[in-house]
Amino acid sequence: MNKKLKVIQLIDSLNPGGAEMMAVNIANGLADNGVGSYLCTTRLEGDLIAKISSDVGYLFLNKKSSLDISAFLRLKKFIKRNQISIIHAHSSSYFIAVLIKLVYSNVKIIWHDHYGNSENLKDRTKFPLKVMSNLFNVVISVNQLLEKWAIQNLSVKKIYVLSNFANFNSDFQKVTFLKGEEGKRIICLANLREQKDHINLLNAFKNIQKKLPTWTLHLVGVDLMDNYSIEIKSFISKYQLTNSIFLYGNRKDIPFILSQASIGVLSSKSEGLPVSLLEYGLAKLPVVVTDVGDCSNVVADDVNGLVVPPNNSKKLEEAILKLIKQGNSAKIMGEKLFEMVVSKFSKENYISKLIKIYN
Repeated sequence: MNKKLKVIQLIDSLNPGGAEMMAVNIANGLADNGVGSYLCTTRLEGDLIAKISSDVGYLFLNKKSSLDISAFLRLKKFIKRNQISIIHAHSSSYFIAVLIKLVYSNVKIIWHDHYGNSENLKDRTKFPLKVMSNLFNVVISVNQLLEKWAIQNLSVKKIYVLSNFANFNSDFQKVTFLKGEEGKRIICLANLREQKDHINLLNAFKNIQKKLPTWTLHLVGVDLMDNYSIEIKSFISKYQLTNSIFLYGNRKDIPFILSQASIGVLSSKSEGLPVSLLEYGLAKLPVVVTDVGDCSNVVADDVNGLVVPPNNSKKLEEAILKLIKQGNSAKIMGEKLFEMVVSKFSKENYISKLIKIYN
């Protein structure tokens, strides 16, 4: 038990996303292991608030600006009252963590780097992160590219790689029923953001649909209703695919959704380590992923899934068709992916390693 250890997760919002989901999963996992676990969202609440365990202490700051004094004072009071010794700051939430450390010098800061565009780190802005890293005690990177970047650019001696983990609750809801024919559904679990390169997938599926018109594509993820969203919907309309491609927006019953799918796809230009890929594994789905971030550390090509180059709709199309034609062999790949995710990307392994870092 770790009753003396008290840790707060800091995250800017609780809208669905990889970093946000990890912050919630970590807070819940720590509470399950007897750690005094807290979570603070600084700017926005969102759907993920429903996933926070009742054993996790929760604070919403409603921060209006970078230098919101009243928000800072509320966090300062919360940390003092609960005798929290470690601030685990995710992504851009490090700024307020540094302000707290300037007041409480004994508080330790762990900064968790979830940066998704790890294929283009040369363009990443270093200021003010580089300056503030002087007050970080530890950096956690979600993949080796980010670890290397941190070593080269930040003033921190202790830098660790901790790959993401996924976790399904046993009591998941059954709300979203996918359209299309059972056994012929392709799923893409990714927020509608350019980095996820849905257009690449749509180009691949457009050709698949001509050959196999009964197969359908299902896009699940936050729709920001922006220009990229318009581009996706215009593509679907232009190629008359409204009866073959379906958008569901953000959904809470992901395990149930994945149980209805036949193939999982990620067509991203860039990634860290996508939680959705690990969720495909927990659902035992055969998968096709692009070779970005740490995806190929999870999926060994032609062993427990298929790996294709990014920005190549032809290769993506060929890989999806290969899984469709393989049938039972593809299902075996899904089972092997499940074994990989459970053995190397489990919540238990992750939380155990994290507590060692805290201590």
